[in-house]
Amino acid sequence: MKWTLNQLQKYRNKDFIIDEMIRVDEIKQVDPTIREVSPMHITGRGDIDSTKVTFHLKIEGYLILPCSRTLVDVKLPINVDTTETFLLQGSVYETEEETYQVKGDVIDLMPIIREILLLEVPMQVFCEDVDSDEAAPQSGKDWEVVSEEEQSKKIDPRLAGLAKFFDENNSSSES
Repeated sequence: MKWTLNQLQKYRNKDFIIDEMIRVDEIKQVDPTIREVSPMHITGRGDIDSTKVTFHLKIEGYLILPCSRTLVDVKLPINVDTTETFLLQGSVYETEEETYQVKGDVIDLMPIIREILLLEVPMQVFCEDVDSDEAAPQSGKDWEVVSEEEQSKKIDPRLAGLAKFFDENNSSSES
């Protein structure tokens, strides 16, 4: 994922297709919560002209992170589309997107891919497999995990009498 400007200039006005499998295990040292990193499949294309090089990339793979409740391994799928623009020496390009100035004569995408992967790590990850032995318990003595949906359908027992009042009021007005 590293090219010299001379290599890239050969592809000016031609298709520069990217399809590589890369390893980014070094992000585990940056973020110790990442337990495992799959090989990342990078696909896309590069657009090369005299003032800039633009990469349109899709990054696919997964990270293994600990569940925030139980510390069980959770597989977090990564599927990111990104556009990265590198400005060549002395060029100025007005855009709202973030651009990178090329230092020297080498464009290296690895630091950017590492940064994108680190930004994809959420603050909390929860194990979705509630039937697993290692998953968080869903109930216990005098408690159980309920979803917001279930909770909103349940009528508060303190207000149950009020619901009956409106039912009686509606039936008397219909007759």
